[in-house]
Amino acid sequence: MTRSDDTRAPRALITGVGGFTGRYMAARLASSGYRVWGTVRPGETLADTELADTQLTNIVTPLAADLLDRGALAHAVETVQPDVVVHLAAVAHVADSDVARTYVVNVVGTRNLLDALAHQRHVPRAVLLASSANIYGNATNGVIDETVAPQPANDYAVSKLAMEYVAKRWDTQLPIIVARPFNYTGVGQSADFLIPKIVDHYARGEKTISLGNLHVARDFSDVRDVVNAYAKLIEAAPRGATVNVCSGTGHTLGALLDALSRIAGYSIDVKVDPRFVRANEVRQLIGSNAKLRGIVGDSARKPLEDTLRWMYEEARQVCLDTR
Repeated sequence: MTRSDDTRAPRALITGVGGFTGRYMAARLASSGYRVWGTVRPGETLADTELADTQLTNIVTPLAADLLDRGALAHAVETVQPDVVVHLAAVAHVADSDVARTYVVNVVGTRNLLDALAHQRHVPRAVLLASSANIYGNATNGVIDETVAPQPANDYAVSKLAMEYVAKRWDTQLPIIVARPFNYTGVGQSADFLIPKIVDHYARGEKTISLGNLHVARDFSDVRDVVNAYAKLIEAAPRGATVNVCSGTGHTLGALLDALSRIAGYSIDVKVDPRFVRANEVRQLIGSNAKLRGIVGDSARKPLEDTLRWMYEEARQVCLDTR
């Protein structure tokens, strides 16, 4: 896979291209014929990012641009003149302790990007903003569709909902699509997140693990399915739409542990640690993907156990390679 030199190819700009989702998004768009540019933090190279161990360094042109640097963002946008934009850069961890940074990056940073896009010479045909299903909070009316009123239960969720409201300022100038992804995972996701943490324990053959509430239910997707949905959304370009990106199926943490026990061939001893039980824990987050399917059609989805097996086998190989 190499960087396209076809100047006639459509141009894509991915913010946060060096992150977990960005590497898969870049590969998905490149496979569809896009020339791909991506923002990285100033002073950072692709060798410092999630792209370092992949061939994607051959297809992504990096641009140094902090979301809070309006001048650098404007320069990046003018350089690329993108046909499509996928905005992934964000403070993405619910438990991040720097609350001020969460709000400034996710809200003001997005505002800066949209302002830069609105003032460029070439208007993109699709701008996808990655929000979060966390904005629904503890909604309890079964499977959650886009008509459910937001009830954000943590600062990350509030910042993402605020981002959505900020984006409305540019509704008439930019073809904005808001994607609300539910939980997703895959190879390369940080062990700061729950599933990679559990997979890593199994891959290392650990006998015990400390976790929080085992009864929370989440709608888990494979990162490859999520970026495929994003790519299809920017192709369909449903201007002004807000769309859940999810599997439509819920799994408890206990069920996830059972699946990994089958994959790894043993059961791990789980210790419930009160430090990991949050007072504002979202108990159930299961989405409806009916609107997504109505826009982009049905797509085959990878079963969660297949995703877990992929992650376990990769993590197990890393463990063997470092012995």
